[in-house]
Amino acid sequence: MEYRIGIGYDIHRLVEGRKLFIGGIEIPYIKGLLGHSDADALLHAICDALLGAAAEGDIGELFPDTDPKYHNIPSIELLKIVNDLIKKKGYTINNIDTVVIAQEPILSPFKSRMEERIAQSLNIKKENVNIKAKTNEGLDDIGRKEAIAAYAVVIIKPREVQ
Repeated sequence: MEYRIGIGYDIHRLVEGRKLFIGGIEIPYIKGLLGHSDADALLHAICDALLGAAAEGDIGELFPDTDPKYHNIPSIELLKIVNDLIKKKGYTINNIDTVVIAQEPILSPFKSRMEERIAQSLNIKKENVNIKAKTNEGLDDIGRKEAIAAYAVVIIKPREVQ
């Protein structure tokens, strides 16, 4: 088995009446992300990147929005399920690098907590998780504060036999 890389992307519309979850933590904001689960775009991108690295399809195939058991599920739970799948295939996570694109809210103050939460849920070191927060300089749906998007790249490696 060899090192494998995967890339993930997700975007969700911002709407009133929902809490905002990014990176497994609640971010104080006047809107939240619309989706079947808690719509955590960052965790969905990480899930897709992990699934891609393991050649296991995508998050929509594994957790279809037509299945009521995933309605309002915390995305951190989906990430844990994906991590279990990766482990069963004989891999472990080497590192995760991400970009969250949001005009608002400002995410810089929350990056460290997000990295800690993600690392804890995956049972990896915090220094193996990196989150970059960007704006869209006022351009398109993200720049108009109508959506938040995220990209993730992961490297998985063969698990060491204990």
